[in-house]
Amino acid sequence: MSTIRFSALNELNNRPVPSFNFPFEKISDYFGSEVFDLRKMQKYLSKDAYKNVKESIETGAKINRKTADQIASGMKEWAMSKGATHYTHWFHPLTGNTAEKHDSFINIDQEGNSFETFDGELLVQQEPDASSFPHGGLRNTFEARGYTAWDPASPAFIIDQTLCIPTIFVSYTGEALDYKTPLLKSLNVLDKTATAVCKYFDKSVNKVIATLGWEQEYFLVDEALFNARPDLMLTGRTLMGHASAKDQQLSDHYFSSIPERVLAYMKEFEYEAHKLGIPVKTRHNEVAPNQFECAPIFEEANLANDHNQLLMKVMRKTAKKHRFKVLFHEKPFAGINGSGKHNNWSLATDTGINLLKPGNTPKSNLLFLTFLVNIITAVKKHSDLLRAAIMSAGNQHRLGANEAPPAIISVFLGKEIDEMLNKIEQKVPDKKISHEISQKLKLDISKIPEILPDNTDRNRTSPFAFTGNRFEFRAVGSNENNAGPLIALNTALSDQLRKFKTEVDILISENIKKDDAVLRILRKYIKESKSVRFEGNGYSEDWIKEAEKRGLTNIKEASEAFKAYIHKDTINLFERNHILTGKELHSRYEIRICEYVQKIQIEARILGDLAVNHIIPTAIKYQNTLITSVKELKEIIEDEKDLEALVSRRIGTIKKISHHTTQISILTQEMIEERKKTNVKESCTERIEDYEFKVKPYFDKIRYHIDKLELIVDDEIWPLPKYRELLFNR
Repeated sequence: MSTIRFSALNELNNRPVPSFNFPFEKISDYFGSEVFDLRKMQKYLSKDAYKNVKESIETGAKINRKTADQIASGMKEWAMSKGATHYTHWFHPLTGNTAEKHDSFINIDQEGNSFETFDGELLVQQEPDASSFPHGGLRNTFEARGYTAWDPASPAFIIDQTLCIPTIFVSYTGEALDYKTPLLKSLNVLDKTATAVCKYFDKSVNKVIATLGWEQEYFLVDEALFNARPDLMLTGRTLMGHASAKDQQLSDHYFSSIPERVLAYMKEFEYEAHKLGIPVKTRHNEVAPNQFECAPIFEEANLANDHNQLLMKVMRKTAKKHRFKVLFHEKPFAGINGSGKHNNWSLATDTGINLLKPGNTPKSNLLFLTFLVNIITAVKKHSDLLRAAIMSAGNQHRLGANEAPPAIISVFLGKEIDEMLNKIEQKVPDKKISHEISQKLKLDISKIPEILPDNTDRNRTSPFAFTGNRFEFRAVGSNENNAGPLIALNTALSDQLRKFKTEVDILISENIKKDDAVLRILRKYIKESKSVRFEGNGYSEDWIKEAEKRGLTNIKEASEAFKAYIHKDTINLFERNHILTGKELHSRYEIRICEYVQKIQIEARILGDLAVNHIIPTAIKYQNTLITSVKELKEIIEDEKDLEALVSRRIGTIKKISHHTTQISILTQEMIEERKKTNVKESCTERIEDYEFKVKPYFDKIRYHIDKLELIVDDEIWPLPKYRELLFNR
């Protein structure tokens, strides 16, 4: 066995199983202990300052400088009482990761005496160097200035003795260089348009909040095995590796008992998450071996997204303690399920109504139908934008595969609601809309209580499925920032709701009763959006044909999908809702393309290195061993028939090795030449099609021959940990 692979397995097998014990009796004893939330603000702030910041969180009201100074002073006092020595503005640049620059509280007076200070100016705004963050042409390379500005709606927290203050990140000229800025804008616009529509039904509604409950899927790999795989280390996925004889085909990993070592890891990262106010609630084994999932309680979407980004950091950090590497790549292993980050998205009013929960009265159901139909219509109109928002080099491996929602954006509602919309379209019923979802389903089984049936089953093949009181956007990739798809979804719905209200108001001005006007416009939208509704198997070939007949796009190519960002309809959508300008959308188009190109470029380089410097030498080494054995056989076996049979088999193996190594060498060189020709082109927008259609196709061709060699070459000398080792050592 190769030295690196042997050392990794030996280290793993001799390592004690770590454990974790909670230092508290209940989660509620320490939940949010590292967060400067409203409860702590009441203790550390004056009444006026507390009132001002609470009003800012609830309504978006501005905080004046005097109040900001008071908040900063209280925040510093609390943070230092928790052992914090530094502070940072924590933001979400367009790298897909979070960013932070730490400054200490320390200052020096004229006499050289040290003291701690933190005022409103430092809290509200800072100026980190923006020169090396993706900007997509928003500024010149030599222009480095950027600004971070405090987001009061997301509470500050402490991690590693540093006070972290969630902020937006904008350029010197005010363009958004992050995910949070347009997310906050989209949430604000959605609040206004949705509230205006709600007032048709309930005048007491003054605010609508988008809520999010993400489901984070991930893989765990032993750290030693991870370090022995250069492809995993540098790309997050395996670029080669034959399937394990056993993987997920028995479905025995799904929801099974959590392995002891993994459970210890889960307990510790949940403990750290709960201290940071992240309401992680669910944990379980996923379908693929060594694949797992966690999910929180629903929260306001902006805070939920911050918590997801923070949790990913906590999970990576905690994994090191347990000698794991956590993989958020959408497809780290070929042939088994990849990972998503399902966005369970809903809308709630300040009066406690879930707008996506069917009611028991005609009035509440008409409110539900209004938002349901407008959401479906928004998805139909802007499906290409939603696809662009979830497209990436990693997620491209999932979309359209028989494990994840396809590249065709469709909406699943369930039989009952789908039939109800059909009846409304056919004017049955016309005025009174009722939906019997509250009937109890009685199961004639002893000791089993009555169950309220959901009004829809779950369709795992649908990218955008209604699941009873929310929509589940299943197509989002596990490594993505939720803000991307949320911005697209919020903006599309805001625009649609504004159009809906305009059309209803016109009918009302013509003396048509409000409910009749609402129903008439909904009926029109139901007809217009019907093609995007699909109740069947999204993985089937029949659906691909049917979707084409319906005029739905099926774009699997990244180079084509990203164009939705700069389509005139998208630019008009974002500009009239004041979320992003055309210039900012072009920047995001370039950033997403460059990220895609660079990731494929990195994978091509690593694959070439492993093929030429690891796989081919190992295969030749084993080939030489076989050649030597053939010579030795001729010396010791006298029976010509026995000798001929043995030699023939050995020579056959030698020829197979020669064929595969030759093909690897040829294909690798061809891939390198294609990459060189592509790199001559100046911009990523010019390179993407070549990288996607000329360079990337070599990956599977080269991998095929490497994986064949893995089955032939002596296991003792194969240089890289195999799938059976990566997936079943935990």
